[in-house]
Amino acid sequence: MSLPVLYSFRRCPYAIRARMALFNADIDLDIHEVSLKNKPQAMLDVSSKGTVPVLITENGVIDESLDIMLWALDYNDPDGWYSRYSEADKTVAMQLITQNDQAFKPWLDKYKYADRHPEFDQDYYRGQCENYLQVLETALQESSYLIGDTISLADMAIFPFIRQFSMVDKHWFDTCRFMHTRRWLTNLLDLPLFTHVIAKTPAIGN
Repeated sequence: MSLPVLYSFRRCPYAIRARMALFNADIDLDIHEVSLKNKPQAMLDVSSKGTVPVLITENGVIDESLDIMLWALDYNDPDGWYSRYSEADKTVAMQLITQNDQAFKPWLDKYKYADRHPEFDQDYYRGQCENYLQVLETALQESSYLIGDTISLADMAIFPFIRQFSMVDKHWFDTCRFMHTRRWLTNLLDLPLFTHVIAKTPAIGN
């Protein structure tokens, strides 16, 4: 049987979180690093969305990053990112991820590319992002990670986006009031797993 195929893009936060779950689950993969300006036809043939990540398994195609994470953790969750938590904690984790994906990420895109959205200035977009950062900050005041003192699905699904946010104006982020969130991000960026999945690989096109 051939290996599952993952179409990915190194810097994409959605792809980063999918790769971390797949690698942590110790799943052997055939990874195709995609050039977003020249997407491979094989990827477009199986997912008309044209966005990464896309995972092709023997049972079908998964083209939503959170679904890829859950598929990987259902196969193998050695560190208990999901399996160790109660149903109540899983609900909280999913609420945080949904808020990240549906509310924070659109504001993050406008903050990062403020010149493309001249309706408001960059400070305004950052202020909208701060509403979500405060949610994280409140959670992290009580524990090392978002759902207690061990890493969970919520941490791994969310931190690639906070990493992206932190890089828009690094000086601002490094001195901002969200001290617990900054500490949390630093700890996760230092994980060998993240270092592994962010390593550069050659891209492919059509």
